[in-house]
Amino acid sequence: MTDKFRVYELAKEMLVDSKVIIRIISQLGEPVKNHMSTMSPETREKVMAILTGKAKVEDFLERPAAKPQVSPKERPAEGQRPRQEQKPPAKRPEPERQTRQQAFRAQPKKKITLSGPIRVADLSQLMGVPAVEIIKRLMLLGVMASINQDIEPDVAQMVASDMGFEVEQVITEPELIPEEQETEEPPEQMKPRPPVVTVMGHVDHGKTSLLDAIRHANVTASEAGGITQHIGAYTVRVGDKQIVFIDTPGHEAFTAMRARGAQVTDVAVLVVAADDGVMPQTVEAINHAKAAGVPIVVAINKIDKPGANPERVKQQLTEYGLVPEEWGGDVIAVPVSARTKAGLDQLLEMILLVAEMEELKANPNRPAKGTVIEAELDKGRGPVATVVIRTGTLKVGDAVVVGQTWGKVRALLDDAGRRIKKVGPSMPAEVVGLEAVPEAGDLLVVVEDEKKARAISLKRQEKHREELVRVTKRATLEDLFAEDADVRELNLVIKGDVQGSVEALRGSIAKLSGDEVKVSIIHSGVGAITESDVMLAAASDAIILGFNVRPDPNARRAAEAERVDIRTYRVIYEAIDDIKAALTGMLKPKYKETVIGRAEVRQIFRLPKGQVAAGCYVTEGKVTRNASIRLIRDGVIVHEGRIESLRRFKDDVREVQAGFECGMSLEKFMDVREGDHLEAFILEEVPRNAASGAAASKR
Repeated sequence: MTDKFRVYELAKEMLVDSKVIIRIISQLGEPVKNHMSTMSPETREKVMAILTGKAKVEDFLERPAAKPQVSPKERPAEGQRPRQEQKPPAKRPEPERQTRQQAFRAQPKKKITLSGPIRVADLSQLMGVPAVEIIKRLMLLGVMASINQDIEPDVAQMVASDMGFEVEQVITEPELIPEEQETEEPPEQMKPRPPVVTVMGHVDHGKTSLLDAIRHANVTASEAGGITQHIGAYTVRVGDKQIVFIDTPGHEAFTAMRARGAQVTDVAVLVVAADDGVMPQTVEAINHAKAAGVPIVVAINKIDKPGANPERVKQQLTEYGLVPEEWGGDVIAVPVSARTKAGLDQLLEMILLVAEMEELKANPNRPAKGTVIEAELDKGRGPVATVVIRTGTLKVGDAVVVGQTWGKVRALLDDAGRRIKKVGPSMPAEVVGLEAVPEAGDLLVVVEDEKKARAISLKRQEKHREELVRVTKRATLEDLFAEDADVRELNLVIKGDVQGSVEALRGSIAKLSGDEVKVSIIHSGVGAITESDVMLAAASDAIILGFNVRPDPNARRAAEAERVDIRTYRVIYEAIDDIKAALTGMLKPKYKETVIGRAEVRQIFRLPKGQVAAGCYVTEGKVTRNASIRLIRDGVIVHEGRIESLRRFKDDVREVQAGFECGMSLEKFMDVREGDHLEAFILEEVPRNAASGAAASKR
């Protein structure tokens, strides 16, 4: 049996918080850092005696020396405060050679008006003073700025005053900027809040399956290819406490999303497969968690598999600075199995233990601030954002600013899809009522009213347009100077079903540029591929990439007329792999998809045993019995599969031509609705050659 005991183990045994044990050990004058610290058997006995009331802290401390006797003259009278020893007055710091007020005192000669941050060149022109003189004054203030850099309005005001100008007005428009900085909250208003936990790790190491086992649900089966495509936030109750989990996708394409998740989290759970060990994405996850400064709890998953070796995983983790507690470190590593549910209770207990030491608190009695985890455009509800509240309480009816957009909260839904009236700190919710789809990672801030929210949004949009124009012009000039005839450019237009997927594609594809081929993303957005996307691609000689979306009829016709290449994907890394292959001239598709016909659902028939048949009208080409079928609703792919039956009246048929009606049922899919569009396609195997890849690279 070990002769060392950890703080949290004794706290668990004595049914008290670890903080109580830490406080007692500190009072005993012995070293202690956190709940993972160890203590000697003697210290353990002392703490247990104090906790059980058998002893006091003073009993284990050395008796202080007797105080010197105080003469009656020196002893204060009853009811009179003792005399304090007179301290010499503190020396006032010597004045600086030249205070700021002296440095900038000057007789006003001319009035100028400053409006927000201003470029050094513009300030020079406004004052009629050489830019070099302004830069010198800035250096005296400790501000290093070039002629084309912006300086803050208060700094510009100091410079102008110092050079003999009277600043008539400084318009910083504080009423248009919500309080986004972290402010000091009154201690009495701070209340404990649930921990926000990010689950991270390598692809296919079982992150989503682990969450499924914890919250007794199943989302893995609904994810294309078994890989999580979007970020979700889920609430799990453990006894009388709650834990909010953020499930981040594990593929390298989602590195930016994973980093964003770490920035809003309190504890990071690193999932490592016991049979696979530490992988590249595992290392990325470790780096993101360390950069965010959050504690890490390691879940060694798949311990039930034959090749599982948890000890090897622990050894690998030490190479990246994660030393398990049993090896003398401070990182908790819990062996678990998502399949058998072994170790899950201990994992949740360790998460709550680590969160307890962080003393997580927030003020619920203030306007809410939160972070957008995911955002999408929903047909029936409009723009919808999944938000984790950081502080305050968000209520239905609140006016909010989210990044560049704004809105009034029309509805709030919890992680189970139930309507709620308000949501407090650390809790996730879907927010309905925004004017546009925000960016994932945007900050949500509650403001006084809709008028102010709209004004802030318009101001930010205007600023964004100005920055975009400035950056675009600068990039164009640089390209003219650095033009290389040997460099080919691949232009792309990216459309996706949600903002997170678009961001992931942009980030991953931007890294694929090489010495000979440059990738340029000329446009990206959320929603179906439209005719305007096609016309932009045609004008720019670009390829359109669609992730989980399809072109609408007008876009399809325009693409055929303009010969624009539209490529659609349902698993994101396939898109990245294709672009990578195209850039290297090695795109070798195994199959070619050929759309042979399209149909429109005009009526729904309910059949016995819960089956559904769709009355369809074939609008283009033909639909054949052996073709694959794709169901599209509002430009978004809802289902892909096989045709179960194809009928004309009561007869089974092998194909139905354009202009005819038919009845159709789909394999393992019942949610067919009137107005849905069906796309029949076949996959044709084509010979592999490098010509197609080279052609793709030359586009």
